[in-house]
Amino acid sequence: MNEKAKKNKLFGHGLIWFGAGVSIAEILTGTYLAPLGWETGIMAIVLGHLIGGVLFFLAGLVSARSGKSAMEAVKMAYGRYGGAFFAILNVLQLVGWTGIMIYDGALSAAGIWPIGNWVWCMVIGALIVLWIVVGVTQLGRMNTITMTALFILTVIMCIVIMEETGTAPFSSEIISFGAALELSVSMPLSWLPVVGDYTRGAEEPARAAFVSTLVYGLVSSWMFLIGMGAAILAGTGDIAQIMVRAGLGTAGLLIIVFSTVTTAFLDAFSAGISSEAVRTAVGKGGEEKGKKMAVFAATIGTVAAILFPMDDITGLLYLIGSVFAPMVAVLLGAFFVLKTDARNKACDWRNMFAWMVGFLLYRVLMGVDLPLGYTLPTVLLTFGLTVGLNKCVKA
Repeated sequence: MNEKAKKNKLFGHGLIWFGAGVSIAEILTGTYLAPLGWETGIMAIVLGHLIGGVLFFLAGLVSARSGKSAMEAVKMAYGRYGGAFFAILNVLQLVGWTGIMIYDGALSAAGIWPIGNWVWCMVIGALIVLWIVVGVTQLGRMNTITMTALFILTVIMCIVIMEETGTAPFSSEIISFGAALELSVSMPLSWLPVVGDYTRGAEEPARAAFVSTLVYGLVSSWMFLIGMGAAILAGTGDIAQIMVRAGLGTAGLLIIVFSTVTTAFLDAFSAGISSEAVRTAVGKGGEEKGKKMAVFAATIGTVAAILFPMDDITGLLYLIGSVFAPMVAVLLGAFFVLKTDARNKACDWRNMFAWMVGFLLYRVLMGVDLPLGYTLPTVLLTFGLTVGLNKCVKA
């Protein structure tokens, strides 16, 4: 592959993760950090994204070097059925995320053009299905134009928010630095079982993983900052309300709809890829079923967004962290240190045990106010336990 083609592929990775980072959910999560104030809040955002970003990069690098999708790579640490277990959990969380993204997007869109939340859910859901059916790589120039427009509109939104001078303070519960940092970690963490689906087969594994991490980390931090700024300066976490007050009706609507579509597309599409990992674990071909499952995930997410309220996502973020942070810690130990491959085993019980310890540890640490959050100690201890168990206990 010539140098120009390589650069185009890296640019494609950047586009995908720019679209993932521009998210209403991330803006809303950023509002929770407002009680910390500017200086401490920015510190929590940056440090949290650095911790999550390192894990994001390493998870992407595993798939880039192995050529496996995220959940197929997990089988190298946990075996066929162990990998299928995490693939099922991943499908469930991705369907949940799809619903949350559609719900948040529809709620904000209805704040600008009030034609009904359910109507916006249907519109956004239909666009996600279109993205899946056509395929992001086939959208070509349209995808580039969409992302460029999204970037410009987001810059405008950022300027508008920073010029706000609301007098009423935004009502939000007091949050500790450790909890705020963990919320910042949790967003890149939520993509750990997904990033490998887009870095697998990269011609330059390290560069593809790095570009994906850098773009997502910067854009996600930016979204957090917008949310926190809206809460501090405008006295509200309602982005739609700010846009209407500033006269950004149509532009704001475009930001909301397309940022939701480009993020939820990745969730639904990866749900399809994870379903392939489940089918191959039980001896069935999965390739042709993946896209159908992705459409199904988008449909279920749309229906859930119409039927159920999804206003507080902090519980889901912590649950995702407790499941997937130790999962990736075990994978990193098996791939980079032990260099083992358990795909021919039904299940690697040593690694499953290490994951269970990590999962329980994370849940216990949630009751302790640690300045560096729960993810970092959980990952370090689970990683060490994985290496120690495999060296001391024979399979």
